Amino acid sequence: MEKTEKATFGGGCFWCTEAIFKRLKGVISVLPGYSGGSVKNPTAKEVYSGTTGHAESVQIVFDLKKISYAKLLEIFFKTHDPTTLNRQGADIGSHYRSVIFYHDDKQKEIAQKYKEELDKTHVFADTIVTEIVPFENFYEAGADDKNFYEKNKMSPYCIFVIDPKLEKLKESFPGLVTS
Repeated sequence: MEKTEKATFGGGCFWCTEAIFKRLKGVISVLPGYSGGSVKNPTAKEVYSGTTGHAESVQIVFDLKKISYAKLLEIFFKTHDPTTLNRQGADIGSHYRSVIFYHDDKQKEIAQKYKEELDKTHVFADTIVTEIVPFENFYEAGADDKNFYEKNKMSPYCIFVIDPKLEKLKESFPGLVTS
């Protein structure tokens, strides 16, 4: 029987993070959406205005017997730049910030220790700016944003932004990637 848990991360554009986490063994589902803000049921336009406080995020349901929260964190940090404030590449704004929304004290502790270890060992040239904050809300994105990569593989964004991240994922975690 599956023992599931949720993880919620913001690592820039949710098209990228959804595509990454959907390809992992042990991940049951990945939903793109918005988390961390004060506006209930925000529209994409409201989020992109920068006035809602929300970050583009993914909510992941995973099987603890097949993949750990710590492994998801490792993948999260390896597949985006956690040192740029409110930005991932050409995507700029607080809604593209790097953030971990922890669901319980155990996730908080694991995330804080992992981030501290990365900073202490200078894995990144710059200091990590990833926020670690309590999970409060998650609002699903619209239908056009769900499964974006699968529906738009030939779009320039997918080819030049998502494809390189997926290649890095396959190279870094070959035993965990399903497709």
